[in-house]
Amino acid sequence: MGIETTCVGAYPKPDYLCTGNWSEKSAQTNESTNAREFDYTSNTSDLDSDELLDKATRQAIEDQVSSGIDFPSDGEQRRENYIHYHCRHLEGINFEKLTSRVHRNGAAIANLPTITGKLVPKGNHFLDQDYLFAQSCTSKPVKITIPGPITIMDTTADVFYKNDRRLAFDLADALNFEIRALADAGCKHIQVDEPLFARKVEMALEFGVECLERCFDGVPKDVQRIMHMCCGYPGHLDDENYHKADPRSYHQLAQALDRSSINQISIEDAHRHNDLVLLESFSNSTVIFGSVAIATSRVESVEEILGRLQEALKHIDRTRLIAAPDCGLMMLSRTLAKQKLLNLTTASREV
Repeated sequence: MGIETTCVGAYPKPDYLCTGNWSEKSAQTNESTNAREFDYTSNTSDLDSDELLDKATRQAIEDQVSSGIDFPSDGEQRRENYIHYHCRHLEGINFEKLTSRVHRNGAAIANLPTITGKLVPKGNHFLDQDYLFAQSCTSKPVKITIPGPITIMDTTADVFYKNDRRLAFDLADALNFEIRALADAGCKHIQVDEPLFARKVEMALEFGVECLERCFDGVPKDVQRIMHMCCGYPGHLDDENYHKADPRSYHQLAQALDRSSINQISIEDAHRHNDLVLLESFSNSTVIFGSVAIATSRVESVEEILGRLQEALKHIDRTRLIAAPDCGLMMLSRTLAKQKLLNLTTASREV
């Protein structure tokens, strides 16, 4: 029978794009805080022509489809980073006024755009156009990803709201504007990324899950409501000891997410295995199960992936398990990404 496969979001970007990834930027470790210093704010996407961005998107989708992925993403090829690409389409976020912040629970330092006014969409939808082009590249259903409210809050600096709950719900309303447009354009797989849930469990339980549902308010029932919750990226490929969220966070959040209106919940397992009893907490939701690591150049064998999927199926129904990478593949070379995806899909078909 096999199980279905998907990708989480980002895919390696080709050399011909000026639009880089945050992980490619030079980053130095601050000796006093042991945090990595990043520059998230440079907008290089406007240096790339639509023709090149279309070419990169088509290539990312073709790689995923030819590797056997059932639900490819657009590869996030148009985004200078997956958070600020969306933020540039919101009123109230100032990219000229930057504020230095330690964030990601102390793992990173950056000069971040500053929230200086009420957050509302600028008026024109944009992700629906990204989706329509991406979907024209394949007959398989394309998934589009969006950063969630709590994650946007962690990668901006607020001097206006000074109230996390109000800020989160205004962000959810602004994201809902774009998500409804995606649904109207025909997108059936929409994913909100909230990696910060795993780092800010109390906030996620207090109002984060409610905000996540607000993002999907008014979206038709035939649209898959997906959320992704990884535990953190390293500063560079093959960094074995990078700071990750507490592994207990998944167990603390599972039941609240399972009771919500979210259909699919994406978690990582390849880089750091979970106690698979965790999967039994998801009695309603489908779990997108991270089965290859995204920050190591080691290619997992088909047998290794297959064995872990078989262990997972001791704790969850086959129809509610989807195999995927832990997170986006942007840190890998295109060759490595394709090798990992091919082994992933081969193992998934053999389950």
